[in-house]
Amino acid sequence: MRIQKILKQQEVEREVKVQGWIRTRRDTGTFSFLEVNDGSCLANLQVIADQNLANYDLEVRKLGAGCSVEIRGKLQESPAKGQEVELASEEITVLGWADPETYPLQKKRHSLEFLRSMSHLRPRTNALGAVTRVRSHLSFAVHRFFQERGFAQIHTPIITTSDCEGAGEMFQVSATGEKSPFFGRPAGLTVSGQLQAEVYAQALGQVYTFGPTFRAENSNTSRHLAEFWMIEPEVAFCDLACNMELATDMLKFLLRDVLTACADDLALFDKFIEKGLLKKLHAVIDNDFVHIPYTRAVEELSAVSGEFEYPVKWGIDLQSEHERYLTEVIYKCPVIVTDYPASIKPFYMRLSEDEKTVAAMDILVPGIGEIVGGSQREERYDVLVQRMTEAGIDTSEYDWYLDLRRYGSVPHSGFGLGFERLVQFVTGMANIREVIPFPRTPGYAPC
Repeated sequence: MRIQKILKQQEVEREVKVQGWIRTRRDTGTFSFLEVNDGSCLANLQVIADQNLANYDLEVRKLGAGCSVEIRGKLQESPAKGQEVELASEEITVLGWADPETYPLQKKRHSLEFLRSMSHLRPRTNALGAVTRVRSHLSFAVHRFFQERGFAQIHTPIITTSDCEGAGEMFQVSATGEKSPFFGRPAGLTVSGQLQAEVYAQALGQVYTFGPTFRAENSNTSRHLAEFWMIEPEVAFCDLACNMELATDMLKFLLRDVLTACADDLALFDKFIEKGLLKKLHAVIDNDFVHIPYTRAVEELSAVSGEFEYPVKWGIDLQSEHERYLTEVIYKCPVIVTDYPASIKPFYMRLSEDEKTVAAMDILVPGIGEIVGGSQREERYDVLVQRMTEAGIDTSEYDWYLDLRRYGSVPHSGFGLGFERLVQFVTGMANIREVIPFPRTPGYAPC
């Protein structure tokens, strides 16, 4: 039985079997206290091992951190503080030994940087185990949110011949010993599933993708990964206001859900990783988001002198420090910035009547900055062709995309939410490499 279920039910005087890993062993008199964890929850189960066990001297007294065991026994009320039940063992079977001289995860706090050097062992720690449970629950909640609202999930290509963002930072895909392109043309790992999601949105009405994306950007910072996961809904007959409402509803749904389901794990993060984390998450749920146009954001930031490393002026994209200043200092709540200059946004965003801005929006949150980026898509054929030509894009390569504007085009919109950014925000982790099981960054790809 999983330890999480045992601790929730707390039914004493019944026989149970648990399997897990030893966290600590403490000997006293004629018995030993074992702390056992199976990864199902943050809490350990205390096990009492009496000297009358057949293998007590030969094996139990040699158990240490990392050893795997199977224990049969009876649950009983615990006299110790902080736990309601403990397991009085009747049989302990050692499944796997861990050499105490070489096992690196002893009973002490290890730095996150140290744990990153052993991605195969770090999920056994409290912090990384908690991150993994939160990430898993958030992933499930994403699907629940969209499925309950009638969205169809679309598995968009991982190998693609189109560069959605137009930045050219793609990993190229080729076959071993390839003499000519395997797919008949150059292909790469996807940076976004948006364009393909638009295809299905204009057939099924509302769809979403949730899958891996890749960016060959040589940025070795705490905010960048070469491989990450993206949530990308696309909705037909939906303008920018509709898009912002969907993104806001999704964020609040996910935060409410994880606060309930992962309360113990989040309490750990609130205590040891980011003080005030729970208060921050509740503030997002309980408050309306401020809506401001990009032009006003630039005006307000420009009025602040000497605060920023990067300059602020109209026509330049906001940096993380600017986004955080808006949310943490000026407004002290999440902020949605809209109507960005067309010159700094991709070709697919709908050009506004002023022909200088596009119907784009970014949702900014404290501690992270941008967490959602989206737009109303350009549904007008002539305008889209013009935007693509101005961006230097060969329109013949995107003839299929233009067909969506030739045949029954409709207003539609969507957004992208970087899943790791969301997990960062929820856990308070400062480095994005802590919130993905096996981080891939320039020069680093373990396991």
